[in-house]
Formats: sequence, structure tokens, C-alpha cells
Amino acid sequence: MPALSFLDAACNFPRATLDDLLGEGGAVVVAPHPDDESLGCGALIAAARARERPVKVVVLSDGTGSHPGSIKYPREQLRQLREREVRKAVSVLGVRAADLNCLNLPDRHLPRSGIEAESAAGAIAEQLRKAEAHALFATWRHDPHTDHQAAYDIARKAADLVRGVRLFEYVIWGRDLSPETMVAEVPRGWRFDGSSLVARKQAAIACHRSQVTNLIDDDPEGSCLSPAMLARFAGKEEIFFEIDR
Repeated sequence: MPALSFLDAACNFPRATLDDLLGEGGAVVVAPHPDDESLGCGALIAAARARERPVKVVVLSDGTGSHPGSIKYPREQLRQLREREVRKAVSVLGVRAADLNCLNLPDRHLPRSGIEAESAAGAIAEQLRKAEAHALFATWRHDPHTDHQAAYDIARKAADLVRGVRLFEYVIWGRDLSPETMVAEVPRGWRFDGSSLVARKQAAIACHRSQVTNLIDDDPEGSCLSPAMLARFAGKEEIFFEIDR
């Protein structure tokens, strides 16, 4: 079916409570870049932490691909900036500093297979065990960004390493797919009500200043989230596809 029809169908998914998604355990959220965790799962993370559920956030890339031509923020300074931003963001959502794991793989070049991918999957599996989590969240396999596709592949490998893990996908760039893009699977998933946590989620997103403001203004090729893009994540619901495994 067309990818955009697939995404439209998600509006009719059944509603799920936190317990429906996480069971009695915690959660691990895999973000290909610093900010994806807040955009795609901010309300879920905040809700879980409000219930004192363990939440581990694993950020795969170093985030330095957003402004590769900046003079003010050369690569290492940009890496440090983006790590500070994500640390502040997850803190707003209630995640402890020790529960954020930044793997610092190269932005725009996340591996989909091989030793580095296996190592990243092992790191995620370790966090699943530590959190006693049976719910793993990663970006949608069809997101039109190679790092997001790689994040799904890595997360799937991790889920295979830990018994009883449910794998969920969240969409970031899916609405930017061409109308002609086809996906084979039939959509199955859930709508999570985050209406009481909209302000908390928006506060976390705002922590990623390099991505939502003109903080870095000296790279004409740099990427920044547009108001229209940010509006996609200002609603009361978060949608998660569940993977049949």
C-alpha cells in the first residue's frame, strides 16, 4: 500500500495505555540522532518516568551531520553541543543522567550490518536487560533517512538478543516520502495519549536549540527543523507501529 496511506491508517489505531505498551517493565528508546527521542517518544518517556518505570535512551550517532560546514561549531564542538542538548532534554522528561547512552557513531553513516552494527545492538540489549524492559522503540524502517533505517535494523538485532521484547517503531520523516512510495506490510500499532504531557514534550524538544533555532547560523547547508515539521510533533498523541516478530 502507499506509504502515506499507511501513515493515515495509523490515525485509526486503537488507544494503548502505558501498561499496554510496556507491560510491567521499563522501556528502551533508540534515537538515531540527538532529538529523535524527544520528537518521537517524548510523551511516552515522560509518562513512564512519572510512573517510576526505568527508561534507557540510546542515541546512536554523534549528531555532527546537521551542520558539517559550521566554523563556529567544528565537529567536536558540535558533538559536545548536541550531547549537552540531549542530556538536558531527557532530564526534562525525567530520565536520569546515567540512563542516557550516547554511542557517538558517525552521523549520516550509521551501519546497518557488520561489526559496528552488532556492537551497537549489543549495547542496546544490555540496556534492555538493565531496565528489565520488554518494550523497545526505534525509528520507522521506511523513514526517508538512511540513519533512521539503520537504527531500525540495529534495534531489530538487539530485540533478537533478549527474550520477550516487543519492538515498536515511531515515525519522524515519514510524511516526506514520495506519494508513489509503497510499503508491503499492513499497518498494526497503537495510539498513546500524551495530552497531559504536551508541555513537557515541547520543553524537551526546545532543548535541542541547534535543531530548532538559528543558533548555528554559519552553515548554509545546515539542517534545522522547520515550524511545519515541528508542528507534526505538537499533538496529543504519539503513534507506534508494532512489529510482528
